[in-house]
Amino acid sequence: MIYKNLKDLRKNNGLTQEQLSEKIGVSRQAIAKWEKGESIPDLYSILELSNVYSITIDTLVRYLLDDVDDKSDDDEGKYLFGTVKVGDRGQIVIPKEARNIFNINPGDYLIFLGDINKGLALAKTEIFKPITDEILKD
Repeated sequence: MIYKNLKDLRKNNGLTQEQLSEKIGVSRQAIAKWEKGESIPDLYSILELSNVYSITIDTLVRYLLDDVDDKSDDDEGKYLFGTVKVGDRGQIVIPKEARNIFNINPGDYLIFLGDINKGLALAKTEIFKPITDEILKD
């Protein structure tokens, strides 16, 4: 799957193999081999590619982008905001677009959830208020 994603992403972003190779510091021939499925990028190159295209590494290597890009009714209200870098003390910066869409402001509290198989999630604490009110009422 990655070879198809690499070729589609490069073309959709209007880049030649030469231009992309200069951006991520590899040879044009390496990119040609990746796009033919003859070899795969190393981890550093995958990281650089995800940064160039503003997508997650997971999206780059695991999903057919055609499937990700197709908007169905189930995708309504779902967003891909790109990648964030984790700081030395575990801090991340929530992208501005996400803060605007979900009305996240300085001083707000967020719940940090995790599932070893499905990943991590953030949610505003207000989402759980009706549930806790119902529990406390009983």
